Amino acid sequence: MRRPHLFVDISAHGFGHLAQVAPVLEELSRQLPALRLTIRSGLPTARLQARVAGEFTHLQASSDFGYVMHDAVRVDLAATAAAYRRQHADWQALVDADASLFRTLQPDLVLSDVAYLPLAGAARAGVPAVAMCSLNWAELFAHFFASEDWAAAIHRQMLDAYNGAECFLRATPGMAMADLPRLRPVGPIAAKGRDCRQALRAQLGCRRDERLVLIAFGGVNKQLPIERWPAISGVRWLIPEAWQVEGPGLTAFEPLALSITDLLRSVDAALGKPGYGTFAEAACNGTPLLYLRRENWPEQDFLIDWLHRHGRCREIGDADLLAGRLQPALEGLWRQVAPPTPRPSGAADAAAALLPWLTRVGAI
Repeated sequence: MRRPHLFVDISAHGFGHLAQVAPVLEELSRQLPALRLTIRSGLPTARLQARVAGEFTHLQASSDFGYVMHDAVRVDLAATAAAYRRQHADWQALVDADASLFRTLQPDLVLSDVAYLPLAGAARAGVPAVAMCSLNWAELFAHFFASEDWAAAIHRQMLDAYNGAECFLRATPGMAMADLPRLRPVGPIAAKGRDCRQALRAQLGCRRDERLVLIAFGGVNKQLPIERWPAISGVRWLIPEAWQVEGPGLTAFEPLALSITDLLRSVDAALGKPGYGTFAEAACNGTPLLYLRRENWPEQDFLIDWLHRHGRCREIGDADLLAGRLQPALEGLWRQVAPPTPRPSGAADAAAALLPWLTRVGAI
């Protein structure tokens, strides 16, 4: 019997798509130890290996670009519009190329988070496909570009691709997706980190009263002028190494050699933007979160409403963030009463939805 083969397409628009997919792949591999994985993503192989346990074949390519960003919270609408128009000018050729790829690889199932091109290619090749995410590019496209005279045909191709999938597994929390009739809601998807706080504090030589705050804006950088922030007594910031900033109370987190989920579980608070991976993992690991709203990003209201119900969080303004006026927000955050930690049931829900295509006769 040949091994069941799952082709997974993971968007490289930030790290949240990988954060959604990885726990599902872990659960599938636990139930199907012989599962063969092929992953297509523009993310570096090392980044995938840090999240996806076990062996997989990595096709280094991107089948979507999501949105062109000025930084982690601001969309470059002009560049994004131009990119969509370029992609859809060659749409049929792109679909044919993906269909040819799937005929060659012969996966039992295609899973996409959340590019629509592989869904269209799979449909043309006669391969079953499932989409999974908390958002979809068609709904965001309509939000930003519906009034443009060139947008209707592109939007229709996007919707046709999504609606051609067997179903769309909408992670909790997620957007409404009223244009996608094949929705199948699943629970929150989040990796649980190990509580390494004692070892981490020993490694850093923390004082007993010192608190650690992780700054993590996901896969799209937002450099902050942290070297000009006023010192906050008793707070040490864990910052991206790429910032190349040194000083009292600042430590780059990558050399600490802990996974991002272990760090998130082990710090006293985190600072970031509304994004699925950050919000779901902060709630499910019981980590308080300060967040800066994104500029005109429709997914964020669903995330924010959910986190206010299921976690400890507090919004900060851009002016306060740039000036480093964060002590009142942090103190208010730490005074909040922690609600019950939500259970990340979504990985098991999603795996249960995908298994029928991977356990059919002849595929095990």
